[in-house]
Amino acid sequence: MFLFCFQIMFTACELGVFDLLLESKELLSSAVIAERLGTSHIGLQRLLEACVGLKLLRMERKDNEGLFGNTDLANLCLAKSSPRTQYNFMKLLSDIFYPGSQYLIDAVREGKNQIQSLYAIASNDPFEYVYSTEERLQRFSSAMGDAWSLHGQELLSAFDLSCFQVVCDVGGGNGALAKEYISLYPKATVTIFDLPKVVEGAKKKSVSSEECRISFQGGDFFKDPVPEADLYILARTLHDWDDDTCEQLLTKIYKACKPGGGVLVLETVINEDRTGPFVGQIYSMMIMLFCDGKERTQSEFNALLNAAGFKEIQSKKGNNYGAILGRK
Repeated sequence: MFLFCFQIMFTACELGVFDLLLESKELLSSAVIAERLGTSHIGLQRLLEACVGLKLLRMERKDNEGLFGNTDLANLCLAKSSPRTQYNFMKLLSDIFYPGSQYLIDAVREGKNQIQSLYAIASNDPFEYVYSTEERLQRFSSAMGDAWSLHGQELLSAFDLSCFQVVCDVGGGNGALAKEYISLYPKATVTIFDLPKVVEGAKKKSVSSEECRISFQGGDFFKDPVPEADLYILARTLHDWDDDTCEQLLTKIYKACKPGGGVLVLETVINEDRTGPFVGQIYSMMIMLFCDGKERTQSEFNALLNAAGFKEIQSKKGNNYGAILGRK
């Protein structure tokens, strides 16, 4: 049922329902929407009614006819033209993650990812497939960046980070989180450190002149030296890897970190009794399909950071993600 509800939402998004209603600035009938979108009136009527049930659309009756409009959620997150759209993330789920759910039973039985079965590749590295074409790379980077348009400022303001003026976003992708950082801390500079092909793709969509405090450096954060910085950000990165690999990466960052500097981890944080949150439990199942990592509890993050050498660990929970700051 959950997957089908998502498909209803994504279908409306893909067809352009939310964009049309956002641009129209008035309630429209199903007949008008169907005509403008070039769809079947019967099919669209059912889709619109389902979106009303999901609280994605609102409906008012006038002259015995239903008129439809976006809810605030649809205007903010679901219209592709919205400044905080989650369209890219939904498309990634629809095209890559959800089709792979057929292999979930194998992942549970075997306790390991199903990358080779999913993509018919010899490698056990999920990113080999994701980064194999420019289109997939751009889609993945855009999808990962979507989250920070919604949650970035909330998490980056969880602590006063103004003392960290030289920042390295490790695995920072297209720079979406870096943009949020410099908007909050105008004196800071951020280096995005990611694989060369990721950096190349990000540069093609280069940051605007007022964001010149963002720079890019290509490299493999497991194999190459990381740039020296006051603060390192690991945003939705550690959950891809097992504990040993995470500890190796954090230890490497600790050695590169300036005295008094720190690491900021942004991840979904599982309750200590592992009863939730639900979104974290869902992500953890998805990760089991594609990676060797997992979503972790606060105590598990503390153990990883302590093992690497970080002290004075602070944590705060946001709406969907947690912010964890460790100091050197």
